Amino acid sequence: MKVSNNINIKNKRASFDYELLETFVAGIVLTGTEIKSIRLGKASLVDTYCIMNRGELWVKNMNVTEYFYGTYNNHDARRERKLLLNKKELQKIERFSKDSGFTIIPTKLFINEKGLAKLVVAIAKGKKSFDKRQSLKEKDDKREMDRAFKK
Repeated sequence: MKVSNNINIKNKRASFDYELLETFVAGIVLTGTEIKSIRLGKASLVDTYCIMNRGELWVKNMNVTEYFYGTYNNHDARRERKLLLNKKELQKIERFSKDSGFTIIPTKLFINEKGLAKLVVAIAKGKKSFDKRQSLKEKDDKREMDRAFKK
């Protein structure tokens, strides 16, 4: 059975609002119809963040729309979901999360080749407004260079 691997949901504001320092790929504990909604692309990472609770990493405010064909067993759209990482990665994330100024944000949700939902989580530091202007300037410069190169 070949699983379509075209689900790639991104948090576009993450790289604009934060400086991404290190990334981890985590599995997600899902219930019932959540994976069906994700496979249909009905998920959003807007305003999503992660917290450490008792040595476990949880994603909060991730919107997985209720499955259209679901019954009374349908899932809650914005429930907390546990992320699966190994112990060393969890310890590293916990060390960063205790430091002031660092946050843990999801940057990408995808389905791997085995058909499992995975979430790319980044340790990030917030950007100041002048850093954001610099990012926009670099983006515009890159676009101009690409245009000049194509001519």
